[in-house]
Amino acid sequence: MVSRVIPVEPFDLVIFGGTGDLARRKILPGLYRRFWKGQIPAEARVIGASRKSMTNQTFREFARAAIGDFAIQGREDESRVESFLRQLSYVSIDATGGGDWDGLRSALRENTVRAFYFSVGPDVYVPLAERLHRHGIAGRDSRIVIEKPFGHDLDSARDLNRTLAQFFSERQIYRIDHYLGKETVQNLMAVRFGNILFEPLWNARFVDHIQITVAETVGVGGRGAYYDKSGAVRDMVQNHLMQLLCLIAMEPPSRFEPDAVRDEKLKVIRALDPVPESDLVRGQYVRTEGFQGYLSDVGKDASLTESFIAMKIQVSNWRWKGTPFYLRTGKRLKARTSEIAVVFKDPPHSIFGEYTGGSGNVLVIRLQPNEGMNMWVTIKEPGPGGMRLIKVPLDMSFAQAFGDDGVHVADAYERLIMDIIRGNQTLFMRGDEVEAAWAWTDPIIERWSLRGEKPHGYKPGGTGPDAASTLLSREGRRWRELTE
Repeated sequence: MVSRVIPVEPFDLVIFGGTGDLARRKILPGLYRRFWKGQIPAEARVIGASRKSMTNQTFREFARAAIGDFAIQGREDESRVESFLRQLSYVSIDATGGGDWDGLRSALRENTVRAFYFSVGPDVYVPLAERLHRHGIAGRDSRIVIEKPFGHDLDSARDLNRTLAQFFSERQIYRIDHYLGKETVQNLMAVRFGNILFEPLWNARFVDHIQITVAETVGVGGRGAYYDKSGAVRDMVQNHLMQLLCLIAMEPPSRFEPDAVRDEKLKVIRALDPVPESDLVRGQYVRTEGFQGYLSDVGKDASLTESFIAMKIQVSNWRWKGTPFYLRTGKRLKARTSEIAVVFKDPPHSIFGEYTGGSGNVLVIRLQPNEGMNMWVTIKEPGPGGMRLIKVPLDMSFAQAFGDDGVHVADAYERLIMDIIRGNQTLFMRGDEVEAAWAWTDPIIERWSLRGEKPHGYKPGGTGPDAASTLLSREGRRWRELTE
């Protein structure tokens, strides 16, 4: 199988925070891989910007090290690496103060796509936007890219959207969620809307329930100060898991175009019922032999912040009424995995009797660590001895399906940055989506704050609090196993 790579037009990309961790781990290696694949033209330029005093050559050496550490393919191709590095330059700028803003403006070319990646803290978004506007650097066709968090509640999200709108139109703002750039997430839409097999079954009549899991083996680590003000709901549910839920639950858009897709996602968020306390489980990992507890990681004696959340969600529309969506995410769990499991109902009548085994079909969309899809189906177990049914997977791993032909499954950031250059906002959150998600999330967080209840403790290396299992078992269901 031959990978089809479509080059983008020449562009100028300015990375504010160009010497930071995100630039080092994701943005610069991702750009290089696209260059190595022939997707980035030689006329394109990447300009790093930060407060550090640094020459062009020093920044190029920084990028070379990043490519060596994090580029999966092409890092040993010295001639390509050198060619890519020649397209890089650097300016010293303080986003909230002075610096060479005139130099940056003069370095950018006319009649070329201009994109500005805000790889900085959210408190810098507005000062950066204001200075790009004041110094005449960003025009009507420029694009800005901002990372989550997009506010910490509804009011702050509205304030951010309102302030950015003073300098940029909605079509210029790219709110990036790297989960939407994953190959499997996009294949979810292809599976649903490109195959007649699934869409007729994609509703409450045939689907028993849906599970969305994002589990991590690490603790909060060096993010303790930030995380303790955020928690699992703000950090993961309001954005990553919400976006996955929308793609699973949304109606088919009229066209595969940015606003058509995002309109349908917004309808899902607005159809979410409030979540009663009985359908929520909060957890916090505790100290055990070999593992620090959450409190040690955040440097506190006490904290009510959750490092784990499980919830049952109802979508009140014709397609999904009565079908529960179970979401869970947490840190210090037994395996690092992100997946969506669509669990179909059992046949209304089994002709094989009560004890032959087998159960309903499950479609598993796996986002990490091994992107791919499994469809669990019921078959007869081979051999004599009667009709014994077992479940087996129809397996499509991207690494196995495409790896032998040298097709590299692009990192999410690679794909999303190329979409930014093309001006395609399909996989980016719109301002009203962000506000609708906060409008649903805020009451949940507010109830916890008023009650002041401590989260359930759970041991690292497990599946979270026991109460999370009860959330499903009380209705005759159970979570899928956490496996790498």
